[in-house]
Amino acid sequence: MFWNVGSSKEILQMIDYLYLILDGLAIAGPLALSFDKRVAYVREWKHVFIATILVAIPFLIHDAFFTELGYWGFNPKYLTEIYLLKLPIEEILFFLVVPFSCTFIYACVRYYFRKFDLRMIDRFVQLGIFAYAAILAYMNSSGWYTLCVVIVAPIIVLIWLFRSQVKFIGLSFLISLIPFFIMNGILTGSFLEEPIVWYNENEKVNGRMFTIPYEDLLYGFILIVGVIMIYERLRKKNEKDRTAI
Repeated sequence: MFWNVGSSKEILQMIDYLYLILDGLAIAGPLALSFDKRVAYVREWKHVFIATILVAIPFLIHDAFFTELGYWGFNPKYLTEIYLLKLPIEEILFFLVVPFSCTFIYACVRYYFRKFDLRMIDRFVQLGIFAYAAILAYMNSSGWYTLCVVIVAPIIVLIWLFRSQVKFIGLSFLISLIPFFIMNGILTGSFLEEPIVWYNENEKVNGRMFTIPYEDLLYGFILIVGVIMIYERLRKKNEKDRTAI
């Protein structure tokens, strides 16, 4: 039986509170698997929560500011229309569930690939982010969404390269892109007649990856890698403190 895209669109169009459901689906798997004895992600929840909050605060300020300016916005058709800080509650949850789930991927990679040297993948991702940011800056040097991500993403790479000894980020990020783009694809209009999240085309590069703005790759990188680096720093500090006792 072939997948009927038209039927998929009709089904998704009929789902109330679709954004909230996507948030729930994004966290459901990692939450259920957190109790696996090998990875034991449940033991890391405290550090993940702290790292997520530290990164979410500037993201939410940035998000609220750009929403107020009309650089992007949200389709009430797919929302509960519960707002906090002038943002839909679903958008706020996005910055909690996505880091939680992507850090779970990192924890799994750290455990299952602990005997592998993945530095080449790290270098590939680091160089790729630099090159991608340069390309976007060349394509659109005046859009505010573009400008923000092409400045911050290379800074995150430099911190990762020179100030963080975290391993396995590269592979973890590449794997995280799969669920990240699935969710972002639906949010930006894939399989829908109209997007859940819309963008002002004057503030971004013209053209998209399917329905996803090119900038979202860097946006996701900043969010995911930023949380992982802080989480890993907190985790190592906790281990060091335990050893010192």
